[in-house]
Amino acid sequence: MTMELNNIKSVYFIGAGGIGMSALIRYFLAKGQNVAGYDRTPSALTNRLAEEGAVIHFEENEALIPDQFRNKNETLVVYTPAVPSSHEELVYFQNNGFKVLKRSQVLGLITTSSRGLCVAGTHGKTTTSSMVAHILKQSTVDCNAFLGGILKGYDSNLMLSDQSDLTVIEADEYDRSFHFLTPYMAVITSADPDHLDIYGTPQAYRESFEKFTSLIRPGGALIMKKGIDVTPDLQPDVRLYTYSATDETADFHAENIRIGNGEVFFDFVSPELHVADVQLGVPIKINIENGIAAMAVALLNGVTADEMRKAMKSFAGAQRRFDFQVKNDHVVYIDDYAHHPQELRSSIQSVKELFEGRKVTGVFQPHLYSRTRDFAADFALALSLLDRLILLDIYPAREEPIPGVSSEIIFDKVTINDKMLCKKDELMKILEKEDLDVLVTLGAGDIDRFVEPIRKMLNEKYL
Repeated sequence: MTMELNNIKSVYFIGAGGIGMSALIRYFLAKGQNVAGYDRTPSALTNRLAEEGAVIHFEENEALIPDQFRNKNETLVVYTPAVPSSHEELVYFQNNGFKVLKRSQVLGLITTSSRGLCVAGTHGKTTTSSMVAHILKQSTVDCNAFLGGILKGYDSNLMLSDQSDLTVIEADEYDRSFHFLTPYMAVITSADPDHLDIYGTPQAYRESFEKFTSLIRPGGALIMKKGIDVTPDLQPDVRLYTYSATDETADFHAENIRIGNGEVFFDFVSPELHVADVQLGVPIKINIENGIAAMAVALLNGVTADEMRKAMKSFAGAQRRFDFQVKNDHVVYIDDYAHHPQELRSSIQSVKELFEGRKVTGVFQPHLYSRTRDFAADFALALSLLDRLILLDIYPAREEPIPGVSSEIIFDKVTINDKMLCKKDELMKILEKEDLDVLVTLGAGDIDRFVEPIRKMLNEKYL
């Protein structure tokens, strides 16, 4: 299967601007292949990819496919499941005998010849996989990595190594994509039901994770958060470990946690090793748990205590994962990708804990009509932790509208009085008039396009 990829001269991406797709684009560019593709809208990421050598257009039009990508024997086509099956360019390639694969299938091909360290979970997987990659990269062990976020300090979601066969993968459960992987080691950070538009029931969602555990290679390991609702189905000779931030019965856990003055310290405890005074480079409480999982993977792959301690302190985080944009004596602005109720709750609680006693204003953009419908009450509970809420319209992504489903079904259940509905084109005017103390923008849609304008506005207003 690896030979098939080596024979490819050109790779065409449908949905080229997605964060996961962009790592593959960079991988094939690094290998010297021609790369082109389509995305619905230009973005800072597609601009970067174009600068790096990819040819990307933004009109769904078969005629715009470059000639060198029309040889079916030399061209691989990669698409994201978010693209509709009726997409004109996808239909062209499928009808003309091209090799057409999902992004996850290509990752599966790449990792058959390496030892995959695959991090799965409803939430926490981007930060945890980024931590694993950073620790390994900063150690003598080294790694390759395909990440779901742009890692600060590397300015990329792709890492390549010419000396290590370890490959860190963010394992995506959407559309059962992670079933194409064959991990050497796997982490499961959480399994709270999500993507019910795909899975139908929480039980089917859980069973998908259990299927994922059965794919771990003999001789490998599963590192699973203690207490989550997943019953592993492991092959013979696959080791099972548990981890937790606070449960001392877990194989890997934290002790002596200290939070204060914007800093977080803890001791890492494992069956073999005790690492004292680990400092988090991104000092939020949830990163203790993520850090325990990442250090467990690193330890099992030969990273030393000193290497782990240094790497955890220097970890700067992934963009849009509790991402500090402004932090001065007057105002704090954090941007976060949280788009599931449990993620929202964790993010807001972390902000309130770090900045106790200060007024926290949250701007939230719901992602998907189906997720809004399925979890409206849970979203409202999480958002009610804020001091002030500005709620945007739903970002539809791949979905058509669902009758009766709008941001208002969340808004009506939010219990705080200081709340408002807001259209995207009104947001900047509203924020400019606000007396802001701590601001957090939340969501997985296109709310990230406001980050730079908000950051610029706050720096001008409060400096």
